[in-house]
Amino acid sequence: MKMKLTRALQGRAKERRASGAFLVEGVRLVEEALAADWPFRFALYDETLNERGISLVEGLKSRGVECEIVSTGVMKSSSETGAPQGILAVLERTNLPIPNLPTFLLIPDQIRDPGNLGTLLRSAAAAGVDAVLLPPETTDAFAPKVVRSGMGAHFRLPIQSMTWDEIEQAGKSAGLQVFLADMNGRFCWEADLRQPLALIVGGEADGASESARRLAMMSLSIPMPGKTESLNVGVAGSVLMFEVVRQRVV
Repeated sequence: MKMKLTRALQGRAKERRASGAFLVEGVRLVEEALAADWPFRFALYDETLNERGISLVEGLKSRGVECEIVSTGVMKSSSETGAPQGILAVLERTNLPIPNLPTFLLIPDQIRDPGNLGTLLRSAAAAGVDAVLLPPETTDAFAPKVVRSGMGAHFRLPIQSMTWDEIEQAGKSAGLQVFLADMNGRFCWEADLRQPLALIVGGEADGASESARRLAMMSLSIPMPGKTESLNVGVAGSVLMFEVVRQRVV
């Protein structure tokens, strides 16, 4: 049953939602989950695990987490990566609560590349974003590649899937200005980003959706004096988030 669940969690978002669980791989991510006191279902490890990983397993066992040693072949077939680190864990899919009065929300709209979404989540956690709201057309934030790219952001950052109506209501309830990243928008340093706000970042392929554009009150752009047409969405979103940080801490 453990192997069946582990392999199912590598697949479609539907499987992760149905089981209420997600998969993390590697010593560092399992350490992050343990440090965050995240609820575990179980952990699997094999004989290739290094000394740091063995110490981690002992820590998991001391917290009452079920840990099972498996063969390297089973670990490889259960892993989503080409070079497993010798440990993976199945965690409960728990939603961290959104603060009552958030002042900084990120809305990644139509972001379908797992690496880009993971980068945005990692930057959001570092920039002190209060929560990330995922519209319907954005990829599952708990997919294995997103979790790996997020580098532990999932354990520190509220991440919740919402409809556009729910997102609009959340913004209005908190009194947030909604800004949209757009190459034709106002330069980001010319806008007042010290006020409570939500930042929408659209996907590279299709840009922001019509729902996002209807919700936005102002568009923001990043000055690019070089000859590059555009930035990767993970990079662009990160630059804008840290412009918010710069304005608020200066």
